Formats: sequence, C-alpha cells, structure tokens
Amino acid sequence: MRQMPSFVLASACAAALAAAPAVTATAAETLYHVSNLGSLGGTSSAGNSLNDFGLIAGTSNLSDDGHAHATAWLYGAMRDLGTLGGPNSNVVWPVKNVFGRISGIAQTSKPQPLGESWSCAAFFIGADAAKYTCLGFAWEFGRMRALPTLGGDNGFAAGSNNLGQTVGWAENTVRDPTCTNGQVLQFRPVVWGPLPRQIRELPLPPGDSSGAATALNDSGQIVGIAGICDQAVGRFSAVHAVLWDGGGVTDLGNLGGVAWNTPMAINRNGDVVGFANVPGGATPGALNEHAFLWTRDGGMQDLGTLGPDDVHSQALGINDQRQVVGVSCTAHFASCRPFLWQDGTMVDLNARVAAGYDGVLVAAQDINDLGQITGQAFDPASGTLKAYWAVPVADGDAMAAAGTTAERDGVRLSERARQALLRRLGFGTAAAER
Repeated sequence: MRQMPSFVLASACAAALAAAPAVTATAAETLYHVSNLGSLGGTSSAGNSLNDFGLIAGTSNLSDDGHAHATAWLYGAMRDLGTLGGPNSNVVWPVKNVFGRISGIAQTSKPQPLGESWSCAAFFIGADAAKYTCLGFAWEFGRMRALPTLGGDNGFAAGSNNLGQTVGWAENTVRDPTCTNGQVLQFRPVVWGPLPRQIRELPLPPGDSSGAATALNDSGQIVGIAGICDQAVGRFSAVHAVLWDGGGVTDLGNLGGVAWNTPMAINRNGDVVGFANVPGGATPGALNEHAFLWTRDGGMQDLGTLGPDDVHSQALGINDQRQVVGVSCTAHFASCRPFLWQDGTMVDLNARVAAGYDGVLVAAQDINDLGQITGQAFDPASGTLKAYWAVPVADGDAMAAAGTTAERDGVRLSERARQALLRRLGFGTAAAER
C-alpha cells in the first residue's frame, strides 16, 4: 500500500486536473474507464466524496472487518485518516473542498454517557458502532481535528466548502421527548468555521425542534433536513427538506411523502439533489424514497428509478453541469445499480463502462465537474465491495462499453454485502421496510 503523505492537495493535483478530459458527451454517450481503489485490508470499501482535483474520500474496513476508518485516495496513493481515539471513522457526504480539507465523523474513546445510538452508528460497523461518542471532524495537513458540539455529547460533519466552512449537526443539552430508538438529546443544524472553534446554529422552520445541515456551496447556500428529534437518522427528523440562504430558511417541498425528505448535495448554481418518500409504503415512516432534483425554477422533480422492478432510488451527488449520480434498488435493497442522470435521461453506469473492467458497479456516490465518478463496486472474483474511480473516456476513444448483465438485473448481493451497502446509505443493519 502506498501511503499518501501530508500535503496541500491543491498544488499537488493541479497538473493532473489540467490534463483531465472535459465532459462533452451526454449521459447516454459517455464511456468510463473504471479502476478499483485499494483498501485497508478489509472486504468492503467505498468512495463517497470526489473533488475537482481527483481527491476521493470515503471508508474502508480494516483487516478484521470489525472496524472501518475514513480513507482518502489520490491518483494511486491511499491514506488512513485515523479516528479521534475510538475504533471507527468515515467520510459519508460529498465534501467538495479543493484545498485539502476532508470532513467526516469519528468515534472518540469516551463511552456514550446517555447510552445513545447517535447518527454516526448507522455508518459504522462492528459491536462498537454505537458504544462511543462521535464527533464531526475536519482533516487537513495530516491531522484530524474534532469539531465542537452545542453542549451535547455528539456531532456529525457532512460537507465542506472552499471558504473554510463545514456543515453538519450537533447535540445540545435538551432532553427531547420526541427522541426515539436510543436518541436522547435534541440536535440542531450547524456551520463550523471559518475559525477553528467557531460554531453557528442555523434556524429551523416554525414547529420543528431538530435538524441537520448536509451540504453547502461557496455561495453560502446550505441544504439539510428539519423535523422532530426521532431517531436522529432521517425518517421524521426529515419531515422537511430545507435550504438556508441569506439568513432565511426555505422548505423545498416533497414528493408526496411525510418522511425521509433528505437533500444530499448542492452545486454552485444552487441545484439540489437527494431523496424523498413518494406516496405509499408500509407505514408513513417506512423508507419509500425516490431520487429528486430541486431547482429554483422547477421545484422538486422526481427522477424515478432505473426500471419498473426498482422501488428505491437516491440521488447522492451533483456537479455544476447538472449531472446527477446515485443508486437505484429493488425491494429491501436486494439488488442495486448506480445511475447517471443528465438532461432528463437516467442510465445505468454499468452500461457505460469501457471494456477491460471485470467488476460490477453497485452505487455512484459523487461526481465532480470533470464528470469523474466514485462509489462502490462488487468484485465477483473475491466477493468483496471496492471503492472505485470512473473517468470519462477521452473524445475519439473507440473502446466499446462492456454492457454487463448488471444493467438489466442489478447486482445480487450476499447478505453481508447488502448490510454493508445499507450502512453506507445510512440505514445501519436494519432491513428496509419496503
């Protein structure tokens, strides 16, 4: 394993960025060279964030497959980002900062004082997933720095912009009676920075008691969720998908459901993607979601799924060209495929993989402004899940698409692989209700 040194990423990657091919083709035409990335020794890794310099960040299991650490990859080099003293860490959301800051979540060595199962537990593995307090972190210059809370025990960091700001959510000291499933304290959407210990709470819509900020851009626009405390992982904590802009908060609407209305990313133009429940489902709080694109002119648009057999879809990343990536799955996430949506067309990325790649893509988590994509792939030879990097083929390249059967049938995951995917999507080890 070649270790990534501590460095200022902007200067290290400038030459590679200049040489990268521009995106000119439509979603239905572009082919991709795909390569799997290294791991920290375990059987599951995932790329969850990809900036314009090609820095990929996400998670990798350690060799015991009992813990996982936040991991960064850059053009063949890999780095274990470590933890805040506890067993697990992860980079969950698209980060987008191009100056070397990576934001995520990490456990400390302090046991949960109130026995809470905080938001982080859904993204960790092993028996210790909920045992220790978890904080948001900012990693830069080779060092992981803990981000403060609002007086409570736990926090969660999502995206960072190029102005030194990071967004997420943090507990205060209020014991909220609407909390369930092990959650005790109320939590609020926050912005950290640009100063090291600076934290600012964002306002909530009238009647809401908890919320989370999930992504931001360089214009200061922030998106997230608002609702009641609930379980601190979506559901009724996400009654409202919201946009903070200019000091105010705007409800982005919904797709007909009353829960899981969750923005995941926002581009420089203010376009927002995520997922939201559609009408139906076993109960009002059951996960019954479709990917959405929200624009100021068009409101919230249901992007649908890749096929009639798929009932779940989530839009997870967007770039400034309004290319959207995500995942589309059958019931209970038994079979999943990654999608690229552009100009009204949704395609299975497995149909656009250039010849020579032996794996099968399972999910697409993020896309940068060069059209490069990262996510998670299944390696049939080893039965493991791998982080991958997909780069658009240069114009004029005559390589043919592989067109694997995954385009039609999806990836039939083992139960172990399915649970790993559910954790990556933030649903812990509980099976989806639909």
